[in-house]
Amino acid sequence: MMRKILEGHVPAASVSYCYGLWERYQFDFVASKPRRTRLGDFRAQTGYRERITVNVNLNPYNFLITYLHEVAHLEVYRKYKRRQPPHGKAWKNHFSGLLIPVMNENNFPLSVLTPLLKYAQNPTASTGTHLPLMQALKNIDAPQTDLVMVSQVSEGQLFRLNQKVFVRGTLRRTRVVCVEEASQKKYLVAAHAWVEKI
Repeated sequence: MMRKILEGHVPAASVSYCYGLWERYQFDFVASKPRRTRLGDFRAQTGYRERITVNVNLNPYNFLITYLHEVAHLEVYRKYKRRQPPHGKAWKNHFSGLLIPVMNENNFPLSVLTPLLKYAQNPTASTGTHLPLMQALKNIDAPQTDLVMVSQVSEGQLFRLNQKVFVRGTLRRTRVVCVEEASQKKYLVAAHAWVEKI
C-alpha cells in the first residue's frame, strides 16, 4: 500500500529510497487533501506511531522534498525527543543528509536540481523562503494560461489578483509589497503567487 502511494507521487527513481525510509521507521503516512498553510507535517504523540502527511496535490518533485522534510523531523524526534528546535541545526543536518541520495538528474530536472542544491546547503523551515527553488517548483505546475508569478512582474506594473488590481512594489525576501489601486492599501503578496498581468 505505501509503495503504491509513493509510486503515484514521487519521481520513479526515488520510490525505493522513500519506501526504505518508511520500512526503517514504520510511521503512519497520509497523502493528505490540499492545505493552504502547509505542504506537509509531522506529528508525534505518546503511545501512538508517529504520523507524516504530505499534500496529495504536490508535483512529484515538491512531494519528494516535502516527504524528506517531514522524515527529517521524525529522525530528530527519535534521536532527541523534544529537546531540539523544530527547524534548528539538528533538523537541517538530517534533512540535508536525507536529500543527498536523491539530488541528481534521475530524480529532478536540472531547473529544480540547481536551486535545490543551493537550498540544501542551509535548508529553511519552508521551501517558500528560498525563492529560486519555489519558482522552479511553481514552474513545473505552471498553468496553461497567461498567468505569471508576482516576482516576474516589473516594479510599478499593474496585475490582477482575486479580482483586485495591484501595483507591484519592492521585493522583501519572499514577499512583494503591493498597493491595491482602488483603496491604496499596501499588501504583502507571496513572490511566487500566480497573477494576471494587465
